[in-house]
Amino acid sequence: MSDLQDYLSRQLENPAFAEEWERIKPEYEVMKLLVEARIEQGLTQKELAERTGIRQPNISRLEHGQCSPTLDTLNALARGLGKELRVTFV
Repeated sequence: MSDLQDYLSRQLENPAFAEEWERIKPEYEVMKLLVEARIEQGLTQKELAERTGIRQPNISRLEHGQCSPTLDTLNALARGLGKELRVTFV
């Protein structure tokens, strides 16, 4: 288990932390998936910006969780990564 995963596991034992984590979990997942897909394809933020028409600083803000993307933005990012955006409720 990584240091981050170990730390997170310990923090999730705190009910207040666990509640907040569940609230922000979808945002974290979007950030994680975006970064992973970009790196998997060997793209820089600048290259992804060129493919999508989204400014590089905005991609950086999305990857760092400093803003929440619209569905249009997510769709543009998915297309730029050669992927399809799917939204599900589970």
